[in-house]
Amino acid sequence: MAQAVEEWYKQMPIITRSYLTAAVVTTIVCSLDIISPYDLYLNPKLVMKHFQVWRVVTNFLYFRKMDLDFLFHMFFLARYCKLLEENSFRGRTADFFYMLLFGATVLTSIVLVGGLIPYVSESFAKVIFLSNSLTFMMVYVWSKRNPFIHMSFLGLFTFTAAYLPWVLLGFSVLVGASAWVDLLGMIAGHAYYFLEDIYPRMRGRQPLRTPAFIRSLFADEAVVAARPANVRFAAPPVHDVQQN
Repeated sequence: MAQAVEEWYKQMPIITRSYLTAAVVTTIVCSLDIISPYDLYLNPKLVMKHFQVWRVVTNFLYFRKMDLDFLFHMFFLARYCKLLEENSFRGRTADFFYMLLFGATVLTSIVLVGGLIPYVSESFAKVIFLSNSLTFMMVYVWSKRNPFIHMSFLGLFTFTAAYLPWVLLGFSVLVGASAWVDLLGMIAGHAYYFLEDIYPRMRGRQPLRTPAFIRSLFADEAVVAARPANVRFAAPPVHDVQQN
């Protein structure tokens, strides 16, 4: 069993493995009271006035206490982060990292700006960890790029992947969880999907180009396509051989 888990872990692509490891380690460390979650949550005043800039990153790594909800989110993180990195972003590690960076930036900006808007500022003030929202963003992007895959929710009903974010949003509401977290992830995911997949087809321009300095952080990965077996190539025409 332990060997199977080790192999599963080693076979994960680099970004998925790194994010999952950081999330699990951070949550365990907080559960053991080695580090307090109050030192990790997103607080604009502490970031700007006291230069606690690590909060911009650490709020994406903590998934609250270790319970069934934590395992639920770890499953979605491992599954959909891996699916995106191995399929849509295969051989494009830098682009996948840039997608996560874009999503984190959008989520942070929404919370900061929302905290300044009357009537909704209190709701945004309650969003101090954006880890679940970033995970939901990945689920949203995956569902948009794989809309026709058939899925089942707890064996109760089936649906296509295009409706997965809405099914999960409805489930969050039913169990009494905050819908804000999922909605923020959907907004960030749709912003990326529109700018990366829709806008270039409309205007012929690609606004989300991965910067060169990010590409330099990751080695280029060759995507190897296997040649079908028993394939024979026809010989060149005789006159072409004579001319050569």
